[in-house]
Amino acid sequence: MNRFNCRIANSQSLLTMHFTIPGRSLFLALAVTLSMMACDNDTTEPVGAVDDASVNLTTTALGPVLTGSGGKTLYFFASDVNGTSACTSPQCLTNWVTFYAEPSALQVGTGLNATDFTVINRPDGRLQTAYKGWPLYYFKNDAKAGDVLGDNVGGVWMAAKPNYSILIGNTQLVGHDGKNYVTANTIAYTEGTGSTLYLTDARGMALYAFANDRKNKNNYTRQDFSNNPTWPLFEVPASALGELPSSLKKADFGSITVFGRNQLTYKGWPLYYFGGDGTTRGATKGVSFPRPNVWPIVNASTPEAPI
Repeated sequence: MNRFNCRIANSQSLLTMHFTIPGRSLFLALAVTLSMMACDNDTTEPVGAVDDASVNLTTTALGPVLTGSGGKTLYFFASDVNGTSACTSPQCLTNWVTFYAEPSALQVGTGLNATDFTVINRPDGRLQTAYKGWPLYYFKNDAKAGDVLGDNVGGVWMAAKPNYSILIGNTQLVGHDGKNYVTANTIAYTEGTGSTLYLTDARGMALYAFANDRKNKNNYTRQDFSNNPTWPLFEVPASALGELPSSLKKADFGSITVFGRNQLTYKGWPLYYFGGDGTTRGATKGVSFPRPNVWPIVNASTPEAPI
């Protein structure tokens, strides 16, 4: 419930009227009391705040998911990959009700850690709870506990799960050169504006392929790993792969051994981070380093790696 603080302030102003009659001038002073009311919206009040400040794991058709008030499923939004909420339009906020719980009142169920929950300031100045950096939402069409109707809506909404290995980002690609890029197939880039889907790790860090690699063959990393800081391996063995968004197929993932270290592959493409992205969620600087089309991002439209 939103709170509004209203106050009434009374002030007096002096209204002076000048009249002229033959041979005389008259001034009439009237004290007029003006009553002004001002209501200040408490901008720290969360959108969609709920009375039930507990989050639990509930078994659904998708497996264990985070649930909030009344056992309703909570969701991540791919466009929030940078840790801020991109769901700001009235229509989005109607369909996707934001979740907020006061940190001091938040109670988490078995299998969840309270330290994974944080509070973000939304663009409208209000508060929203995030899990592992991903802001949390309800879907308006989920009628009862355990419903997961919001999962994969538009290919950008994902049921919130505690053990994702891969997630999806959906933002404007901005290269190392500061230019905006778009791509239709994740292989060829052109300068332009628009959002692109791409795979990330659970923290929202972009994952890349190397154009010179071949199917299940890393042609970049040196044996002494001296160039690994520039393009670090994404080191998750396929056997340890956690949850995936519903739009992705587990069969598309595998792993290879690179000089004794495991590297996850997607459609045969070995996966890398870009060192230049640092620890910035949603950064995609690698798409133009050292030039465009050498280190593409990957997503469900990426073709199989060549043999």
